[in-house]
Amino acid sequence: MISDNRNTGVIRNPVLPGFNPDPCIIRAGDTYYIAVSSFEWLPGVRVYESANLAEWEHCTDILTDQVQLQGNPKNCSIWAPQLSYHDGLFYLMYTDVKSTKRPFKDCHNYLITAPSIHGPWSEPVYLNSSGFDPSLYHDSDGRKWLLNALWDYRITEGNKSSGIVIQEYDPKQRKLIGAPQKLFDCTPLKKTEAPHIYKRNGYYYLITAEGGTGSGHAVTVARSKELLGPYEVDPLNPMLTSSGKPEAELQCAGHGSLVETPEGEWYMAHLCTRPLEGQYAILGRETALQQVYWDEEGWLRLTCGGNTPQVEVPLPKGAVIKGGIRAEIVDEFNGTKLHPRWNTLRAMADESWCSLSERPGRLRIHAGESAQSLFSHHIVAIRQTHKSFRAETALDHEPTLYLQMAGLMLYLNEDNYWYAYVSHEEGRGRVLRLLRCERDEFTLEPVIIDLKEGPVRLAVEVSGVNGQFFYRGEGAAEWQPVGQPQNISFLSGGFTGNFIGIAAHDMNQFKGSYADFHYFRYEGRDE
Repeated sequence: MISDNRNTGVIRNPVLPGFNPDPCIIRAGDTYYIAVSSFEWLPGVRVYESANLAEWEHCTDILTDQVQLQGNPKNCSIWAPQLSYHDGLFYLMYTDVKSTKRPFKDCHNYLITAPSIHGPWSEPVYLNSSGFDPSLYHDSDGRKWLLNALWDYRITEGNKSSGIVIQEYDPKQRKLIGAPQKLFDCTPLKKTEAPHIYKRNGYYYLITAEGGTGSGHAVTVARSKELLGPYEVDPLNPMLTSSGKPEAELQCAGHGSLVETPEGEWYMAHLCTRPLEGQYAILGRETALQQVYWDEEGWLRLTCGGNTPQVEVPLPKGAVIKGGIRAEIVDEFNGTKLHPRWNTLRAMADESWCSLSERPGRLRIHAGESAQSLFSHHIVAIRQTHKSFRAETALDHEPTLYLQMAGLMLYLNEDNYWYAYVSHEEGRGRVLRLLRCERDEFTLEPVIIDLKEGPVRLAVEVSGVNGQFFYRGEGAAEWQPVGQPQNISFLSGGFTGNFIGIAAHDMNQFKGSYADFHYFRYEGRDE
């Protein structure tokens, strides 16, 4: 269970805690789905499902071998998927971002389809690269239209998102036809992106994100009697924002999409953060829901009034909370497949480096490149979904060189991580060490702990922005600290969130060594 909704009369936000950004919500029959961005983590495009909008379970992950992410820089790769369902077919739009180095942005937009949310999914159809956040609109006349944010490298100051462009898509030819047209310019909030179109009572409603994905993030609504415009902006714009509201528990609210319940109620899924100490979004960008309605003038409004995102939101009519919240993840590696909550970096887990069969009852990770690699960093990790947690594992690892290491890692990206690892030191043998990379500044911590033979247990405890590693050697009765408690606020920033991972590295010989992990346990709590 993902969502914590112990108050049975409400939806409690965020419904998808931890790194679950850029939500796109739809309903197919009686089931609601939300698809979120994955960036450099695979499998890509995580999808959650719900029957009541309050309790969400992991449903499936869509992108696996359709994408090639190795070598992509941090904060690139799979952006802002858009899920739609029309005439019994699921459509998924996504962007594969290869570079964001200014002034250009190399972002390729694709479309895949499937008869079921579980697939099989078609081969990707390449569409364009003029911008990001692609969205497919199915008009009532049968025509289909691609929208995306338009990136203009000629803009010399500020963000180069210059508005929304639209172009027709021909599903029979599986390609764009006609010429692209500028649909919508930015409002004074600028940085217009994440377009979605909904048709209601003779109007086309364009929902966009503006103001950037940080503290100025917002949802802008515009409408037109004609699909191709002109569009008038909501006179009370922005429709949703946390900008200028430091007291709001949900910050960075924006990037919205809409869903209608069978009873005719409307909800908006949107991105948000819960910064620790008011500034450190270690959990990353999360997903929340707001109940909305259409006012007498036909504009979209929050049912609570105003435009501030709420933590507690009314349930849909007739919805029933089932309960059964799980704050614990346990994987004893005794099956044939990895737990679905696991993720890997830029390359899917496969038997060549991540094996459950080579030593049954253990996960064998063959060592990859270093922790800063953009190609073969062999880490298996889960999202941090609570403000405080304890994670624990045990491993067998017999390094013969200081270039070989394996252990437990907190990881934001290749510039920000903290690693307790088993390695080898000349004249001492097998040891436990700590290293840290903070904003691309590397520190090898002075602590060196000699290890006896046998498995080594490692744990990490995090409370807010403070963390501490622990270990237990073979036969030891008590957990012992590894070094000193440290501030981990540097595991915040960018487009992703903190992950807890088990990993193996060998800078002497690629896949030259391995580590066998006995189990992994995560238990979280929100204080």
